[in-house]
Amino acid sequence: MRSLVTAALLAGAVTVLPTAPAHAAGSVVKVTGSQGDWQLRVDGSPYVVKGVTWGPSPADAGRLLPDVKSLGANTIRTWGTDATSRQLFDAASANGIKVVAGFWLQPGGGPGSGGCTDYVTDTAYKNTMLAEFSRWVEAYRDHPAVLMWNVGNESVLGLQNCYGGAELENQRNAYTAFVNDVAKAVHRIDANHPVTSTDAWVGAWPYYKRNSPDLDLYSVNSYKEVCGVRQAWEQGGYTKPYLITETGPAGEWEVPNDANGVPLEPGDQAKADGYTNAWNCVKGHQGVALGATVFHYGTEYDFGGHWFNLTPAGERRSMYYAVKRAYGGNTAGDNLPPTVSVPSVPDAGAVPAGRELTVRAPATDPEGDALAYEVLWGSKYVDGGGGLVSAPSTHLGGGTLKVTAPAKTGVWKLYVKVKDGRGNVGVEQRSVRVVPPPVAGTDVALNRPTTASTFQNDGYGGCPCTPQLATDGRNDTRWASSWADPQWLQVDLGSVRQLKHAQLVWEGAYGKAYTIRVSDDGRNWRTAYATSTGDGGIDDFDITASGRYVRLELTQRGTGYGYSLFHFGVYA
Repeated sequence: MRSLVTAALLAGAVTVLPTAPAHAAGSVVKVTGSQGDWQLRVDGSPYVVKGVTWGPSPADAGRLLPDVKSLGANTIRTWGTDATSRQLFDAASANGIKVVAGFWLQPGGGPGSGGCTDYVTDTAYKNTMLAEFSRWVEAYRDHPAVLMWNVGNESVLGLQNCYGGAELENQRNAYTAFVNDVAKAVHRIDANHPVTSTDAWVGAWPYYKRNSPDLDLYSVNSYKEVCGVRQAWEQGGYTKPYLITETGPAGEWEVPNDANGVPLEPGDQAKADGYTNAWNCVKGHQGVALGATVFHYGTEYDFGGHWFNLTPAGERRSMYYAVKRAYGGNTAGDNLPPTVSVPSVPDAGAVPAGRELTVRAPATDPEGDALAYEVLWGSKYVDGGGGLVSAPSTHLGGGTLKVTAPAKTGVWKLYVKVKDGRGNVGVEQRSVRVVPPPVAGTDVALNRPTTASTFQNDGYGGCPCTPQLATDGRNDTRWASSWADPQWLQVDLGSVRQLKHAQLVWEGAYGKAYTIRVSDDGRNWRTAYATSTGDGGIDDFDITASGRYVRLELTQRGTGYGYSLFHFGVYA
């Protein structure tokens, strides 16, 4: 196999690796029927995909797949296939579950996708992937868990992040032509399982139609717009059926912004309805839509996990039961999750950093189970962090809680999680804009002339980040210096003022060591404050000084970046 790849590299062409198919010890899966009247058949019997995408480790498959089965699901979908897949396949087979086995190609969609492969010229990458995929098809073609092979995930769309204009078109055509090379190679090895390819929007299908004739069916990930897939298929004049490989409620990219300017996440009930509606639309396109694997059966409890997981941290949500009802699982005796109100926070657009606040999120439980509350903060819209951090809170009764606001400014997500002690959880959330604590007195630096040693002007991170942005009174603009020590920022107050307080609001790149000096003439300076132990966030301190000019002298950075300051306030 390696010698064939090497020869292909030397020849500058993609090699389709020939391997004679063997008799399948596992199931024989076929797409049968004709235009608009297709079926997926497994060992001759009709098979409608009722599935979930699979997130846990293969090591957890034996423990968790019985629960997947209890949903009424018959299929799971993966994004990659390798040596660890055998454990997952074995557990799936033991539970009567089939697998849409994925193969990852750059630049795929979702976290960790990475890479900007040149599908026109990079024969080495294509041959490496072709050999890798062929290896695992040969390894697992006889496994009874395999339902079909799925080549790539959202790459036709993802290529727009790498290329533009005519070159983007060239790459999309080359990518889908390569997908066809993979499909032909897979069919040579395994004649008993279909091959498909997933993309993120139906706009990818014309490329498959033109360049990938050897695919047995198309696949698409579609959330809010899933009910429009049927119309797109009918208008596109397609001659192959399709599978929905991800679906569910509206995603972060499909919802309007809330009052704090961040995506308005649907609540638990709206998410549950999203799964129900999606499945109804899939069922409604009989003879063409062959089923769906809804997103997502995972145990992660982070930003994305909260948005989509049916079982975050292993706890069942209302969406879990919506899928169970849709798939016809046995619901007799089910104990259902609590229903939680959207948290209310006084003045959620201006919550002082580090201050205690009152959160109201009353909850009820269908069975009257005793409820336990937890509050979590998420910093996705502050620093890009996906994790959720549990915050100490006091439950005052009736869903009223006391919790301390984060110390860092920005728009945070506040989550209230309510457990019923029976393995169920209800979660609701909202955004909260955390602002610097109010300071008594007048900010005499506000909108005054401000200069600095350097500022970033490279177009990254929202820059140019000029000195004046540190004194403009806004918490979403910043001064950012070059990546070197020392630096300085200076404000002209216009006249000598008596000063009593200073407030510095840092972005992630903060000052560990700095000094504040004052001057009446801009030449002779007096020290008003100094520290060598700054830790970022908000620095709030009293000073006793007077002067017309105030200078922040920065001598040691707290990170490898420059200094980045949202706010430099000086109060009289």
